[in-house]
Amino acid sequence: MSIIKTLSVGNGDMFYIKHGSSNFTIIDCNMDENNREDIVNEIISESKNKDITRFISTHPDEDHIHGLKYLDEKIHILNFYCVENQATKKDETEDFKHYCALRDGKYHYYVYKGCKRKWMNEDDDEKKYGSSGINFLWTQTDNQFYLDALDAAKAGDAFNNLSPIFTYSLQNGVTCMWMGDMEHDFLENIQDDIDWPSVDILFAPHHGRDSGKVSKKVLEKLTPKVIIVGEAPSEHLNYYNGYNTLTQNSTGNITFKNEQSKTEIYIENSNYKYDKSFLKNEGICDCELGVYIGTLMLEGK
Repeated sequence: MSIIKTLSVGNGDMFYIKHGSSNFTIIDCNMDENNREDIVNEIISESKNKDITRFISTHPDEDHIHGLKYLDEKIHILNFYCVENQATKKDETEDFKHYCALRDGKYHYYVYKGCKRKWMNEDDDEKKYGSSGINFLWTQTDNQFYLDALDAAKAGDAFNNLSPIFTYSLQNGVTCMWMGDMEHDFLENIQDDIDWPSVDILFAPHHGRDSGKVSKKVLEKLTPKVIIVGEAPSEHLNYYNGYNTLTQNSTGNITFKNEQSKTEIYIENSNYKYDKSFLKNEGICDCELGVYIGTLMLEGK
């Protein structure tokens, strides 16, 4: 069993995965003085029995690293995952400076397509900590479009297309995909260089904005059972018509409790209106996780 939580942090991203193994993963960070204490206390509580904690940074835009310095001061990040880059900014915030220190420091790990790492996607010989089930499908470091994105980040011009694409999979259970803030046009240019798996849950890139829309061709390969649309302003969102969706602008926090062959879904807002037809009502009430809205059945797993 594992838990995935996408935190409602406004116009930004922050997730954590409480793995069934002795792993705990945080993806991106967007906290301010109003919520950072509660969020970090929750992370500390949820990860207290885990031996391996990692932080995956998709890219260094402020809405993905805000509060990073505070988080590091509280939990001491020993495994900082990001793409290898030399991003700069004319006006450096304290969190961007901290990102650069972690990126260039002793405990970084640079991710890329097909990378292997102990406890990320490989177990140790003693099977002490287990694997986290995380695999990177992109970046391809010799791809010219990606090299251009690295140059833009180094010049301080743009950072979205530094984002890697990666999945988390539970054995005989859910598969989820993240794409950071990758933009639609960039994804169109690189889509044939990626081996697209079937996924159950897709976290729509760029907070669900139309500028990050995943093309029909890619969606037909991914066949997601549900797409999570993020917290960008509603006028900028793409609602992925024809697919099952949950919109975090309205749900608040979303928690996924993952077991073999099924995923229970919980939200924060009990008044959220949604199409229930793709979920099975198992009559569950786990109030600690939120408001139960149904179970995503994963046939054949």
